[in-house]
Amino acid sequence: ENYEYRHVILPKELAKTLPKSVLMSEQEWRAAGIQMSRGWQHYMIHRPERHIFLFRRPLGTDPLSGKVDPELEREAKDKYQKYLQDNTNVE
Repeated sequence: ENYEYRHVILPKELAKTLPKSVLMSEQEWRAAGIQMSRGWQHYMIHRPERHIFLFRRPLGTDPLSGKVDPELEREAKDKYQKYLQDNTNVE
């Protein structure tokens, strides 16, 4: 896996005022009142429930700069692989 994911549930009344079929830039979703650390990208529209916004960012993203730190990326990927090994039942 190369990304971490997050979803944000907005009040339905607020969601009605936002674009329905366009992915929003960071500047746009921040202007709408969504607050998160840097580096998140609105990557998909959840059509059944448009008030749920789907975000992702590359593993290892520095939350202050929004840029990928190669060392943090490696650590995050190693942690994810260990999680898979510990939580996958292969028989």
